[in-house]
Amino acid sequence: MTNPATERKAERLLTESDSLKVPVAVEKVARHLGLIVQARPLGDASGVLVVENGRGVIGYNANHSQVRQRFTIAHEVGHFVLHAVGKQQRLFVDKSVFRRDDTSSKGDDREEIEANQFAAALLMPETLLRAEIERLDLDLDDEVDVGELARRFAVSTAAMSFRLENLRLIRGSA
Repeated sequence: MTNPATERKAERLLTESDSLKVPVAVEKVARHLGLIVQARPLGDASGVLVVENGRGVIGYNANHSQVRQRFTIAHEVGHFVLHAVGKQQRLFVDKSVFRRDDTSSKGDDREEIEANQFAAALLMPETLLRAEIERLDLDLDDEVDVGELARRFAVSTAAMSFRLENLRLIRGSA
């Protein structure tokens, strides 16, 4: 399920940063917010966001795949927009963006869930998704077509599948 307010914030940010294009230039979006983005070897962490005096630095794991790096950057942008703006100091360390542990499955970590939703809306905006699906005449029941959509948006097939489910464009595997 998507959050309409999160969807609007992500789309507004994409429009303001002139980034409402496939694939979304996520680092351009971050720079539009004044964020510094750096690749670093982060061990088992996917990413970090350090906010000090209202300014932020995103570090993402240089050893992860490009699609994982893009999602991590978008996730940290989500933390900045949703949880850190106006704060003097804040630190976010994300061990795994798509964490599937007891906490995340119960929905207890609200900020992580919100940052993931924001990242999905930022990298795969509904308006662009629907336009690409129609333009390419894709069959969303076909794994190859979903994979092609993921490739065009430069995200993982898993992230695309979650997004399509959350937008109710496909049914989840139950």
